[in-house]
Amino acid sequence: MTDPSCKACQHTWPRADHFIEDLGLSKAYLHDDQFFAGWTVVVFQRHATELFHLAPTERIQLMEEVNRVANALAQAYGARKINYELLGNQLPHIHWHIIPRLTNDPAPLEPVWRVPHEPVIRTGTELGRDIQRIQQAIHQTR
Repeated sequence: MTDPSCKACQHTWPRADHFIEDLGLSKAYLHDDQFFAGWTVVVFQRHATELFHLAPTERIQLMEEVNRVANALAQAYGARKINYELLGNQLPHIHWHIIPRLTNDPAPLEPVWRVPHEPVIRTGTELGRDIQRIQQAIHQTR
């Protein structure tokens, strides 16, 4: 099922060139803003807006996929903590923001949304390097 008004369903968000891994029920993408290095988005592949819209087996598998990415990010970036965000206010499609919080975090007690900063945009070789780093960690944490 897709929603023609949903950017995730129409594949206009996240950016295709930020694709990391097909996890099964979801896909992982590097977030556009890498001010918080490793910030990754896990997007459910079919349109649903709430976890209770999923079958119990889908919820379990989705949480395992989120966990797999979180574990990989913790390993790849040496995270002190992982933040998990499932909001859906701006984009009503199940997607998790998984954000490694590192030792050099400028505001370790604040959610990333409240930390003023200039976005860090990766392109070309840098983008590819970051994606490959996470892919390798995902494959090592199976």
